[in-house]
Amino acid sequence: MTSSVGFSEMQVFVAVVTEESFTAAAERLDTDKARVSRIVQRVEEKLGARLLNRSTRRLSVTEVGREYFERATSILAAADAAQAAVAQQSQEPKGRLKISATPEFGTTRVDDWIAAYLSRWPQVSVEAVYSIRLVDIIHEGIDVAIRIGSLQDSELSARKLGEISYGLYASPAYMKRAAPVSAVHDLNDHDLVMKASSGRATWTLVNGQAMEKVSQQPRCALDNIVAAKNLTLSGLGISHLPRFLAEPHVAEGRLVRVLPGWASIPMPVHAVFASTRYMDPKVRSFIDLCQDAFNEDSDIDLTENRTAVSVGLESAVR
Repeated sequence: MTSSVGFSEMQVFVAVVTEESFTAAAERLDTDKARVSRIVQRVEEKLGARLLNRSTRRLSVTEVGREYFERATSILAAADAAQAAVAQQSQEPKGRLKISATPEFGTTRVDDWIAAYLSRWPQVSVEAVYSIRLVDIIHEGIDVAIRIGSLQDSELSARKLGEISYGLYASPAYMKRAAPVSAVHDLNDHDLVMKASSGRATWTLVNGQAMEKVSQQPRCALDNIVAAKNLTLSGLGISHLPRFLAEPHVAEGRLVRVLPGWASIPMPVHAVFASTRYMDPKVRSFIDLCQDAFNEDSDIDLTENRTAVSVGLESAVR
């Protein structure tokens, strides 16, 4: 059995084929021509095949030599990529990290992530942009955008952090004075606090395989979910809220669940970033922290998916 060829020997052979000369390969590798020639000969002996045709005028690659060259080139490229990836992993995050999120999710969740991140990595500074508009990550220099909702295909990359689950909530005071709620259609007889820009609003609620729609003129329509939560706490009516916003108030006795089991489909949350070969340590470490925060939060439903895939920005930010 022949022994295997080491990376250094592959590098020498690849240099000879690339430069089409023992002399040029020796200069590129900062060694002497005789040593390069001996190494190539040793490779051929190990493999039991002639890789190069040598003459006084020119150097040519045999058919088997060409195949070996292509495979060796791929192996060396993979080795370089692995080394670069490990180097990136070992670097401490530093520099400025620019983050984008919606105002609602930013002030209720991302703020906490930023505080934990800056506490952990003292060499990083953060600039956060909380906006309802769809930011252009590339042209606006955004390192990480936290997006809620489905994503479309694009050249950007993303990691799914988890999902936000919802529920129906009201204050105990409201439920005490209001009619009982035992089915979704009973909501039509109640005061509703709904996130809507104007006019009638619709909730699409599911419970297992069942689906019901609630569409009516709300008692109060707002374009901000935090405001909807605040008015629900005041006893104005029933609202459909993210569990991470509502459940702490349930624990305090300030809110109660209405029609448990009925809610909208959970919304996915992604960290979106520019597609690059190697992720900057400050970006990678922030995304890791965000995902860890989801994993630790029992009020947010998760899916275990840490793989970065090519995705794009959603058409609308909720």
